[in-house]
Amino acid sequence: MVVGAFEVGAVPFNSDGWGPPDASDVSSSASSTSVAAANLLPNVPFASFSRSEKLGRVADWTRNLSNPSARPPTGSKSDPSAVFDFSAFAIDEGFGLASSGGNPDEDAAFRLVDGKPPPRPKFGPKWRFNPHHNRNQLPQRRDEEVEAKKRDAEKERARRDRLFNLNRNNIHHQRREAAAFKSSVDIQPEWNMLEQIPFSTFSKLSFTVQDPEDLLLCGGLEYYNRVYDRITPKNERRLERFKNRNFFKVTTSDDPIIRRLAKEDKATVFATDAILAALMCAPRSVYSWDIVIQRVGNKLFFDKRDGSQLDLLSVHETSQEPLPEAKDDINSAYSLGVEAAYINQNFSQQLLVRDGKETFDEVNPFANEGEEIASVAYRYRRWKLDENMHLVARCELQSVADLNNQRSFLTLNALNEFDPKYSGVDWRQKLETQRGAVLATELKNNGNKLAKWTAQALLANADMMKIGFVSRVHPRDHFNHVILSVLGYKPKDFAGQINLNTNNMWGIVKSIVDLCMKLSEGKYALVKDPSKPQVRIYEVPPDAFENDYVEEPLPEDEQVQPPEENAEGAEASVAATKETEDKKADDVQA
Repeated sequence: MVVGAFEVGAVPFNSDGWGPPDASDVSSSASSTSVAAANLLPNVPFASFSRSEKLGRVADWTRNLSNPSARPPTGSKSDPSAVFDFSAFAIDEGFGLASSGGNPDEDAAFRLVDGKPPPRPKFGPKWRFNPHHNRNQLPQRRDEEVEAKKRDAEKERARRDRLFNLNRNNIHHQRREAAAFKSSVDIQPEWNMLEQIPFSTFSKLSFTVQDPEDLLLCGGLEYYNRVYDRITPKNERRLERFKNRNFFKVTTSDDPIIRRLAKEDKATVFATDAILAALMCAPRSVYSWDIVIQRVGNKLFFDKRDGSQLDLLSVHETSQEPLPEAKDDINSAYSLGVEAAYINQNFSQQLLVRDGKETFDEVNPFANEGEEIASVAYRYRRWKLDENMHLVARCELQSVADLNNQRSFLTLNALNEFDPKYSGVDWRQKLETQRGAVLATELKNNGNKLAKWTAQALLANADMMKIGFVSRVHPRDHFNHVILSVLGYKPKDFAGQINLNTNNMWGIVKSIVDLCMKLSEGKYALVKDPSKPQVRIYEVPPDAFENDYVEEPLPEDEQVQPPEENAEGAEASVAATKETEDKKADDVQA
């Protein structure tokens, strides 16, 4: 087998620099020049290898050769030299290296070839699936770096929200404690603290009491008007005012019936339903309250002060939203308590049929002859605490109704809405459609008040407790109100809904009674701490609280000082007073 000789092409030598020499400088034969030219790729411009000049591109792999109209005439899609075609047809407008000859003006238009996809717009329509689109073409996948940044941003946003809510709750909690920091009674330095009982011990107590015995039923009740069961926010009723009817808030020791029962030795412990409810629901309370305890012989009397916090109704006591601290503000705790007491008195009388009353064993023990009194009945009941100890309490009922041809007793109470911004629930919009959500919000904001109403209904053995929803006509008008709805519950069922345990209630009362029976004769004060969940028992002087004011006085820095009078006017008034006193003394001597 004869093998032809392999000829190696001539390689021209360039003595002036790197790279092949120019055709004019090649000092070789024509055959060698043709061989060198045959080895060169077509349409490839020569790029200088000098360090001072820029390098041109060798191949453009980013060009789209799928379009036949844009395909260069010198190559084809299958032509391997197509990517090396740098003719005038294929060269980009900004790339003039083939014809610029290193012109600085042309170099300014130089741009780098980037194979990355263009960045996605941050805000704009995202890819949506189009069934008519090319099925073989999938949506462009998001960059992993962008996804990681988005995840980090979401984590940072969640962390900031968590810190903001935590700080917000702490601020409200501090403001809440500061608003309720004042004690219901001024603790005097001569008072001697005997006991300090935390609420945590109350939750562990339990005592089963036997069914009580009815001793007496006094007063008169009007029948309940069933029309108010059909009231809705769309056909609201204006709350009327009953200025001529008298309401009595008599303490235990001033009750003539209880004094008579004490003389007859019917029991050893005496109280009212309001005082017992405050003790039974003490762990739920936030505001400060106080009870006066008198030990007389072997008898124990639980009393309240005149103008005590127990005569008012707390509003938003268990809420986390702070109330204004200024006492003269219409949305302060004190102003709302007075407004709630006023609403409850009028509400309990408006829901009645005023045609007649049903009377009982005795008349109202606190009313005078010819005096118009509110519809109320006092039920004196006796519970057995142990073999030698009985408790008698005066319980109140507001109305009576005929249910299934049987006489049923009712208690009437009203929740009041003062500003939807504080509760977050607008009763006029939610009462019809989301009644459960409204009641749940009230249980959160007024848990102690609802628990005390339920305890009073259980003590009085009421068959039904009616709870009304009363709102202001306008959030800034605290004089005019409307009734939006009235709901009825059985006390035992409602106690189960709000997690009110009867045995625990009586366990708290039994423990307080046992503790007080160990004390010597005298007067004591049980005060709920304004800032801590605990109660304290103080030994007070016998004349304490006898000359107390009906309204607790404001501190000196909050009192409005009267205008100062000049010295001459003050001296003249003192002189006139002295002259008047002298004249009275002369008349007495004559």
